[in-house]
Parts: sequence; structure tokens; C-alpha cells
Amino acid sequence: MTAKVTVEDVERVAELAHLKLKPEELQPMLHDLNAILDYVAELNQIDTAGVAPLAQVTELMAAAGGGLRSDRLAPSLDRAAVFAQAPETNGSFFKVPKVIER
Repeated sequence: MTAKVTVEDVERVAELAHLKLKPEELQPMLHDLNAILDYVAELNQIDTAGVAPLAQVTELMAAAGGGLRSDRLAPSLDRAAVFAQAPETNGSFFKVPKVIER
């Protein structure tokens, strides 16, 4: 049996994520989160004893004939030109408004 998400859990997660859920959005969100947990519980029951661990998904890409681009230096944007378009910088970094009050 999986742990079930409660309305209080949904409200707390919404608060932490700075989401303002309307009262009519709580029940659908509760249903969706519990469905996700049920699916994860179902996945946890699958026997994976004979499956080799995968260290990185790029192993699958190489096996399929794909792959990542080569790791090489490439020109980047000019810092002065980028900062000239920014609302506020300190010359090295973008300045952004504080969003976390707690």
C-alpha cells in the first residue's frame, strides 16, 4: 500500500512552490499526485534482477547510432553586449530581484 497525499499535503506543496491553487483545483491535484504515487509503487514491484544497471543514458544513444555533439570550444556571446541589454548587472553577473523571503 502506498502513502496517500492529503489535501493538507497539496496545500503545503503549493505554498512551498508559491502556487495559488483555487479550491476547485485541490481535488484534481490530489487525484493526480496519488495516481503518480500509485504508478511509482507499481514500477517498484517490477523484477529488475536480470537488468544491467545503466550508468548514463548516452550509453543507449551510442547503441542506437546516435550520440552527443563533440565537446569542442565554440564562440560565445560577447559579455559586454549581453550585459548592455540586461536591466541590472554588477559587471560580472545579472542582478535579479529576491524571490525567497523565508
